[in-house]
Amino acid sequence: MSDFLFDKLYTGLHNVLDLRSKQHALSAANLANSDTPDYKAKFIPFDEVLSDALHVEENVGMQRTDVRHIDGGGSISNPDVEEIEAPPWSEDGNSVVAEREMARLSANSLLYGAVIRGVSHRLAILRYAATDGKG
Repeated sequence: MSDFLFDKLYTGLHNVLDLRSKQHALSAANLANSDTPDYKAKFIPFDEVLSDALHVEENVGMQRTDVRHIDGGGSISNPDVEEIEAPPWSEDGNSVVAEREMARLSANSLLYGAVIRGVSHRLAILRYAATDGKG
């Protein structure tokens, strides 16, 4: 994308949409494996990854300058995925709670839709300017 027409916000919003899609896939996999013994529910910790997705300059992360260094965490294209441990009362060791996953899917869907509406609105403004207000 051209930096002249599309600023860093478009790139950041694109990254947020990718993360939301990945979270949706994780939640769907969690629900699909709700009866699998010893399956650990997985999720993306958005509070840790979102600032990187929006290219926030104030939050400087660790940089790996040598292959012997410990990695400082996931990237936007490959975010860290955390697992939820099963509670002690779980008979089969499965940590999936259907209500939690459905709530996560619902919230994720709402936030994905909000970002899509924002991007669509900004593109409509750009289209309006490109057609001199005729389109």
